[in-house]
Amino acid sequence: MTSKNKLVIFDTTLRDGEQSPGASMTRDEKVRIAKMLEKMHVDVIEAGFAIASIGDFESVRAVAEVIKDSTVCSLARAIRGDIERAAEALKPANSGRIHTFIATSPIHMQYKLQMDPAKVLDQAVAAIKLARQFTDDVEFSLEDASRSEFEFMCRIIESVINAGARTINLPDTVGYGEPNEYGNMFRRLIENVPNSDKAIFSTHCHNDLGLAVANSLSAVMNGARQVECTINGLGERAGNAALEEIVMAIKTRKDLMPVKTNIDISHIVPTSRLVSSITGFPVQPNKAIVGINAFAHESGIHQDGILKHRETYEIMRAEDVGWHANKLVLGKHSGRAAVKARFESLGITFEHADELNAAFARFKALADKKHEIFDEDLQVLMSDGHPQDLKEIYQLVEIEVLCKTGRAPSAKITLCVNGKNIAASAIGSGPVDATFKTIELIVNSGSHLQLYSVNAITQGTDSQGDVTVRLEHDGHIVNGVGADTDIITASAKAYLHALNILSSRTQKSHPQHDGI
Repeated sequence: MTSKNKLVIFDTTLRDGEQSPGASMTRDEKVRIAKMLEKMHVDVIEAGFAIASIGDFESVRAVAEVIKDSTVCSLARAIRGDIERAAEALKPANSGRIHTFIATSPIHMQYKLQMDPAKVLDQAVAAIKLARQFTDDVEFSLEDASRSEFEFMCRIIESVINAGARTINLPDTVGYGEPNEYGNMFRRLIENVPNSDKAIFSTHCHNDLGLAVANSLSAVMNGARQVECTINGLGERAGNAALEEIVMAIKTRKDLMPVKTNIDISHIVPTSRLVSSITGFPVQPNKAIVGINAFAHESGIHQDGILKHRETYEIMRAEDVGWHANKLVLGKHSGRAAVKARFESLGITFEHADELNAAFARFKALADKKHEIFDEDLQVLMSDGHPQDLKEIYQLVEIEVLCKTGRAPSAKITLCVNGKNIAASAIGSGPVDATFKTIELIVNSGSHLQLYSVNAITQGTDSQGDVTVRLEHDGHIVNGVGADTDIITASAKAYLHALNILSSRTQKSHPQHDGI
């Protein structure tokens, strides 16, 4: 693979993906996802926005400490404090990148930055020169590039390349671009910027009009050699270009695409499931590549064609992207070694014996409730555990729910609150409503329920229910997740998980909330 046809895959699930309302991840969760991305051979992992909060700084540093084969990146505004903070977080990295940005569109410069173009250019150049004092790998983004003026983009790109930027990113920040127009912008800039051959041009697209993947591929066809994307298309507003769709489009249509990637596609589905279980954002059934119906065929005509020759209706092999069946069935008689090996195959490792012991105990408890344990169960089992950096103020001790025809459902719950058991009961319009009202009688959080979602993790009536609860409090939104073979218990766990996040996590406030 030559530099001309190598496409750099830049994953920003841990940074831009986390900016989805309610998708915040703990440090340990970010490390778990980063390890899977490294296993997938992602080239660059954008681990966070180091200046945004102490939590973000620690997450970037934690990822930098454990990732050895991928480049670890931190975002920074074109401001000295941001860049120095990013550099500090990246110190442990085997390969680190500082990604700095400033808005270049007239509307952003006038109303958000309140700066004239000359000042923006000077600040961009100064930022690149400062970042180069810490690393040779510096990326510069022209925020809102798809609405920026062409001549100004030419000037600023030439200047930042001369200052030492080695990757130039042209984000479609608000999802305004159209494939032909966006791709043509790349071609014209590469042709007109005198030193464009000294940098890799990158695309970063949002999906507000459903065109993120199409725009990204158009940019690649017109000279871009880095794509910034996320697992499952996670991201603020309508999301980002989906990594799995970009990679598989390039692999499937290699007759048209002038590039190749290093991605090990067999890890796509496991990584998708991990991100979904950690964020609490379910993957829609008909989602390309990773949706459960992506390779399902119900039409008789389609089924007949598939049986005669798979390629009549399938352009990809399900097994290639990780949809292969679980060959080793785990159950209550499975030993610690088998369970540990299966966890490791999913990218879940244990640094200490007590961590494995706790996970194995949760596995045994689940195995007593259901006959077979699948990979999906193990993923949720770990996400349903309690991260080391999340203080459990509220713990579920006991729950009793009564549902009877002709009577209003009622719930009686005992919680451990800061070490003290408190019980309460309430009635509701349904068993889940009664459960949540009872919890609120005890905690009186003042939170507002924005989303309640239930998904079966595997098939069968003994499947675990994976519940997502989204709570809003004082403008801050968090997702709580819980899993159990009893849906009501899973719902209570998810609600308490969200409350614990609201109560004990250091809440971050992105200094540049809209990012790129």
